[in-house]
Amino acid sequence: MTLFSVSDLKTRAELALENLLPRGELAPSRLLEAMRYATLGGGKRMRPLLVYAAGSALGVDFDSLDAPACAVEMIHAYSLIHDDLPAMDDDELRRGKPTCHIAFGEATAILAGDALQALAFEVLGNSVPLAEQAKSAMVLRLALACGPAGMAGGQAIDLASIGLSLNEAELDRMHSFKTGALITASVMLGADAAKCTDPALLNALERYGQDFGLAFQIHDDILDIEGDTAIIGKPQGSDALRGKPTYPAAIGIEASKRRCLQLKDRALEAITPFKESGLLLRELANYAIERSY
Repeated sequence: MTLFSVSDLKTRAELALENLLPRGELAPSRLLEAMRYATLGGGKRMRPLLVYAAGSALGVDFDSLDAPACAVEMIHAYSLIHDDLPAMDDDELRRGKPTCHIAFGEATAILAGDALQALAFEVLGNSVPLAEQAKSAMVLRLALACGPAGMAGGQAIDLASIGLSLNEAELDRMHSFKTGALITASVMLGADAAKCTDPALLNALERYGQDFGLAFQIHDDILDIEGDTAIIGKPQGSDALRGKPTYPAAIGIEASKRRCLQLKDRALEAITPFKESGLLLRELANYAIERSY
């Protein structure tokens, strides 16, 4: 397998998404334009990168990982569209540009999110390089990660917690649903592509994904306080203004930074069995808590 860098794989994910998303010149053009607007041209692509990193650690060719990498990013894009709506977080800026409902209107934004969710599963089902066994496992895994026991459930808890003071354990639970479930699923989709059945390796990847997901979220909370709006792509301090519970509010900024480091170290320890093949996984774990956006 050709050695790819994180930058190479981010570019690969962007090109794969570009090719899989229907183009706006088709009908209904405004809906398709909104889907592309919300998905392309920005973002960390962390979830696709995790699919590529985990799959490559198990020896899967990148051609077989494009579909799950794009599917999980489409689910993430749909969740951001809906999270930004006035009925939820009511955000006007995402990735440094107007949110989808500001650019296209609320009705079209809702439909764009719905369509991206459906397209994610279509992409998995139509992937030629993937074995049928792998497709079935991936569809189930992605459905669980974005449903009531995953991302949607976490968002519901988040909305119900506005104005409340959650403790660290309560924040862990909320974000293990809202952020962690899809991040862990991204890692495990790579294992599904490999049809991996080794319990030790599966456990290692799951532990990595769980610790990575919490570290990623805590760092996001830190960036909301210390980040620059021009760099993070959304208004700095927006969580505090809305009264959303965060790790810095619960345990303080310095304790949050220490927790990030501890979780990163645990994630790295978890993937020790992968040795050299886990290089990309290690790079991403470090990036998760060092990034500026």
